[in-house]
Amino acid sequence: MIEEIIDEIKKLLKKKAPELTSDQRDRICKIINSNNPNFKTHGLKIKEIEGVAKVIFNQYECSYEEAIEIFKALFQSDVQDEIFAGIFFLNHFKKYFGEGTIELFRGQYAQYCHDWAICDSTCIRVIGPFLGKKVNEELAKKTIIEWSASENMWIRRASMVILLKIIMLKKNFDEILVFEIVEKMLKYPEDYIHKALGWLLKTCSKYDPVSIFNYLMENKKRLNRLILRYASEKLPKEKRALILQK
Repeated sequence: MIEEIIDEIKKLLKKKAPELTSDQRDRICKIINSNNPNFKTHGLKIKEIEGVAKVIFNQYECSYEEAIEIFKALFQSDVQDEIFAGIFFLNHFKKYFGEGTIELFRGQYAQYCHDWAICDSTCIRVIGPFLGKKVNEELAKKTIIEWSASENMWIRRASMVILLKIIMLKKNFDEILVFEIVEKMLKYPEDYIHKALGWLLKTCSKYDPVSIFNYLMENKKRLNRLILRYASEKLPKEKRALILQK
């Protein structure tokens, strides 16, 4: 059953794949910038991949345990569309999600996450919505704090993307937690961490622009230009100009 479902997912992805020119493939590779030397893509859009996962889910009777094995097998693929399909297939079993599911994602991230697209899409479409439920508040905070201390860059980035997704769902944020995570992340040199920091602060600025403006102004000498540019994007022009002023 498990192998049959995996094969059907792969076949359907290939069947729906658009014909890409070499230039189009190169452009996708450049955007994704995966650190997997064997990276491949069919070039399908996220909605199309979600559609494939839904078709296969409806076609087979499958247990949560079997879905986990399918997810794990596809997450190890070099074909990005197959990784996404595994993620979205498992998401059809979200009524079974719990702390063990979060640990499952962390383990897969640590071993097989190679680019920002896989990291962010998983957090925005699967982990974030699950942890954003009121009943999961304690687990959400625990996950964000623990993941933010990881040695793995993608897990650290995921902690911020999960947090910003929850903020988007609740339309408010815990200043103490947000600034604790921001301060913790400032010691890391990776651009992907700095971009996520900026993205997190920009998201917060939609709901409390005064707090974010004040933080950026007070700390602009400590924050690099990349973080300042991303974080101030949604602020009024005159305030953004003050933040970016050298």
